Amino acid sequence: MRKVVPVKQQHMNGGARRAVFAPVDNRARVDTVVRRIGDAIELGLLADGEQLPGESELAGQLGVSTVTLREALMALRQQGLVTTRRGRGGGSFVSLPELPGEDRLKVRLRGWSTEELRDLGDHWAALSGTAARLAAERTEPDDLVQLRRTAEELTRAEDVAARSRVYGRFHVELAAAAQSARLTREQVTLQTEVGALLCLVLGDDEYREEVSERLRFVISAVQDGAHESARELAERCVRESTSRLIALRLTL
Repeated sequence: MRKVVPVKQQHMNGGARRAVFAPVDNRARVDTVVRRIGDAIELGLLADGEQLPGESELAGQLGVSTVTLREALMALRQQGLVTTRRGRGGGSFVSLPELPGEDRLKVRLRGWSTEELRDLGDHWAALSGTAARLAAERTEPDDLVQLRRTAEELTRAEDVAARSRVYGRFHVELAAAAQSARLTREQVTLQTEVGALLCLVLGDDEYREEVSERLRFVISAVQDGAHESARELAERCVRESTSRLIALRLTL
């Protein structure tokens, strides 16, 4: 039986959480809700075993009917991303999926052309660079604490799946520190495309340490209010990751 994760143990900061549970488009269908919650789960933005809000509360937060939410939860259960328990202490709980193995990830990477990877990297760099610049203007002290905690978590992460999720989560939290729910949701969507592939390059311990150091530089620039420096550092970090993926793709 999964253990319910108390709020104080959840590793997602307030800004990122608000973006995940912000109202969806009024015309949203079930698949929109499924993608919003499913993306957050796959990226590790919602903790494994964490209990989701009750159906009425969650439907209210997302701005959808309880019927729509129930259909979405059913789809998430079928995907293995949510489990449901009945009775006292019951509810819907997050079930963090395992990432594909290295061979399957290489097959997935082979499906991308170098031009597509470069385009994805440009999009990622634009998002993270903008987020870093805005965060340097708008960030709150609590956001910096969370960013430092995530950068430190990457330093300690031994499993490549954990490394890729933490790295992706940092970029989402950076967008949240920019106080932009739209930018945060866009970053979540992008990380579902690139996140798993990063397992292929983050297995290198030296590179993991390099990434951790780069993230600390970004945090320092944000803390100092150095807008352009924060943007440049974030973009450089992303472009290096993209370059490594492209280099690996060329060997396949």
